[in-house]
Amino acid sequence: MKDVSIPEINIRGNKLEGLNNGGLSPSKRSILAFFAGGNHGPIRPILFKHWKRKDQDIQVYEYLPKGLSYTDLMRKSKYCLCPSGYEVASPRVVEALYNGCVPVLISKDYVPPFSDVLDWKTFSVTVPVEGIGELKKRLMGIPERQYKRMQKRVVQVKRHFELNSTPKRYDVFHMILHSIWLRRLNVRLW
Repeated sequence: MKDVSIPEINIRGNKLEGLNNGGLSPSKRSILAFFAGGNHGPIRPILFKHWKRKDQDIQVYEYLPKGLSYTDLMRKSKYCLCPSGYEVASPRVVEALYNGCVPVLISKDYVPPFSDVLDWKTFSVTVPVEGIGELKKRLMGIPERQYKRMQKRVVQVKRHFELNSTPKRYDVFHMILHSIWLRRLNVRLW
């Protein structure tokens, strides 16, 4: 008896083309973790306190300096940090998947989209808010082999988050309908 968690997708310029970008192969990703976004909500200030301008391996920006590309940094990163802002969900989760970056979910009470079908532990990392200070230690502690498996799984599951003007089998449209259908089966009739 849960609500359906729908992924947030940020569409730029009213075009669906170019959203699903891919990214570099795992061996060519030189940044351990990346985040850029506004300082709002209860979690992001903690992230900024621990990591903003403090470590080249974990690049955290409130505002990207001129000359840096948000998408390029995602494509070059092994892990993309997805902290909640004012809302529990974040479009960064889907952006990370589109760019072949393993999402790091930092939130309270976030139910990942399609978690009734997808095993998020196989392609993402969940970090409690209390663990933000230990992010680097935690991510560096993931063996390279496990990271490569997660990244490969990211590439496999991103099709379930693709938005198409004409829905295609197993895309986000069909995944949302499937989640709603599963909830309908769980409804009790009194």
